[in-house]
Amino acid sequence: MFQIFDVVSDPSLSAERVASLRALMARQKLDGYIVPRTDEHQGEYIPADAERLSWLTGFSGSAGTAIITGQNAALFVDGRYTVQARAEVDETVIDVVAMATQKAEDWLFETLPEGARVGFDPKLFTVAQIERLQVRLGGKDILLKPVRKNLIDALWGKDRPPPPSGAIVAHALQYSGQPSAEKLSAMMEDLRSEGHDGVVLTSRESIAWLTNLRGSDVAHTPVFSAYAIVHQRAKPELFVHTGKLTAEARAAIKGVFKVAAYDKFWERLKALKEAGKTVRIDAGTASYEVARHLGGAKRIVRGADPCVAPRAIKNPIEIAGARAAQQRDGVAMVRFLSWLDQNAGSGRLDEITAVTQLEAFRKETNQLKEVSFDTIAGSGANGAIVHYRVNSKTNRRLKPGELFLLDSGAQYADGTTDITRTVAIGKPTQDMRRCFTLVLKGHIAVATARFPKGTRGRDLDPFARRALWQAGLDYDHGTGHGVGSYLSVHEGPVSISRMGAAVLKPGMIISNEPGCYREGHFGIRIENLVLVDEPATPEGGDREMMSFETLTLAPIARNLIDTALLTEDEREWIDGYHARVSATLGPLLDKPTKAWLKEVCAPL
Repeated sequence: MFQIFDVVSDPSLSAERVASLRALMARQKLDGYIVPRTDEHQGEYIPADAERLSWLTGFSGSAGTAIITGQNAALFVDGRYTVQARAEVDETVIDVVAMATQKAEDWLFETLPEGARVGFDPKLFTVAQIERLQVRLGGKDILLKPVRKNLIDALWGKDRPPPPSGAIVAHALQYSGQPSAEKLSAMMEDLRSEGHDGVVLTSRESIAWLTNLRGSDVAHTPVFSAYAIVHQRAKPELFVHTGKLTAEARAAIKGVFKVAAYDKFWERLKALKEAGKTVRIDAGTASYEVARHLGGAKRIVRGADPCVAPRAIKNPIEIAGARAAQQRDGVAMVRFLSWLDQNAGSGRLDEITAVTQLEAFRKETNQLKEVSFDTIAGSGANGAIVHYRVNSKTNRRLKPGELFLLDSGAQYADGTTDITRTVAIGKPTQDMRRCFTLVLKGHIAVATARFPKGTRGRDLDPFARRALWQAGLDYDHGTGHGVGSYLSVHEGPVSISRMGAAVLKPGMIISNEPGCYREGHFGIRIENLVLVDEPATPEGGDREMMSFETLTLAPIARNLIDTALLTEDEREWIDGYHARVSATLGPLLDKPTKAWLKEVCAPL
């Protein structure tokens, strides 16, 4: 199994750990200390030895920040995690605060007295984050104090997990579609045109993409811990744990990168500073410590991570790989859904059984490298927890009369998948069917959207919500996120959300996943991955428009659809999608599963 079901959250430990942290803060004359859920590379997914927020608070989600003062403690989470955080955190010790109602910097400003000192680990915060805090707290002369040794690490001690030690391997050109040297050439030309001596890269995903290497330092995401410096003319430098490089990986980057030990990165930054070099960093992803080593925020040149934009636009080889991965994954999903349909009514299945069975079907493709994230398998009320992770304590049976939400994905060498299906166990209620159909209408609205060049994700987000809004419903997460090519399942810069400011461009792969949640009752989400097509002028039009190609192939629960709520065009989309699913996957299935698929894909 690529997933485990251990209980990773224990709120009963928080009181003692917060008290120990306060004692350490007092010795260092700190009035507050900030604990983010990140590590030195500012990624969403982090190794076990960087799970400091979870260790302190019990919260196991992928985004959040805790602030501890002498008298108060708060955990700030977004709308995906408010329900989960309340279940995992001891609220007698730590208040759970929704970011939508109060920002962390505002809480700090209101909680601390004039002239207070707030400690932070400068390797765990970006330049932009610290500058934003400094502006907000400056009105009360609250000092942000970089702390050399992380206070959580000091308390965690010998129980802290060891750093990851997995091998770094080559990602073949048949999957990447572009040599590393070619990617570097374009980046170095950009540096010359901008007059910058070099650019510092700190993102694991960016470095994996640029080097055409992959690793296993982070669960479910094939990346490795490294830093890189790309120079205007000199050979680029890769700072990595050299013992983890396989012979194949060394051969792949030989002559392209100069390789140095991971810890030598900080010395190299100081050397660039002393040489007076003009060095670019991404203030939104590079740590405050990187800027300090280069001479401070005023010495650096600011600019976007040069890997982010080209990484998001898949080349023809990556697009072909994505289609192949989605078809392969679709076969596994159909086998699972057929199995679930036959067995769910027994009352013996539970969430963990469903997760393990789906992973088993994916393994039978013989091409599964990993799952792309811990499967979200929410039965009944657990489905309302947007990023629910089942464990041995929360595991529920799939009961008749309830909904089951399953959000899962896979990592294959040729592509990363992410799919959500919601199914009814037994007969659904009319309210369930109504909510499901409203979500489906939003999903179809995005899938069929036409939009001009320059359209941003936030322009499309209301398409997914219109039917829900008219019914007085909504959801507290984005509608879609970018997806990598055998990389992170959550990839910037594009998103379909209220905050989605990046422009959609042909070749981007994005999720389409509106939802509806009734806390304590059920959750509904329908997710496919879509590819932004090349622009074309519609018949009778006078402007080029872009559209989406739906990549994901799996049936949508027809018994949850209230056809009376659909337009004729929406019915045609569903029937057309199901016809494509059946025609594409049917020939790849055994006879009983093929017959099941044909039945569930029948026209409405």
